[in-house]
Amino acid sequence: MTHTGLLARIEAKPEHAAQVQELLEQALELARQETQTVTWYSFKLGPTSFGVFDTFDDEAGRQAHLNGKIAAALMNITPTLLAGTPDIQKIDILAAKLS
Repeated sequence: MTHTGLLARIEAKPEHAAQVQELLEQALELARQETQTVTWYSFKLGPTSFGVFDTFDDEAGRQAHLNGKIAAALMNITPTLLAGTPDIQKIDILAAKLS
């Protein structure tokens, strides 16, 4: 079981919510290219609220993801499409049900 993860909350500007959703849907292809990312989910919490949850086997995988293309894309859209900087939290997974 993986014990390392990230939880990001992303708030879009109301007029750009559809663009942020599209970016998060398309980011799946980038996540698939990350060999150290075990699981990756993007989700919608409300009309302008989104999130990403992902897991890694170790800290090196988490750092690789934080330095990767998805994180760079989020930082690039922050000034124009987001209401603020994404809230990205490092998490430790305590338990999980797998399949």
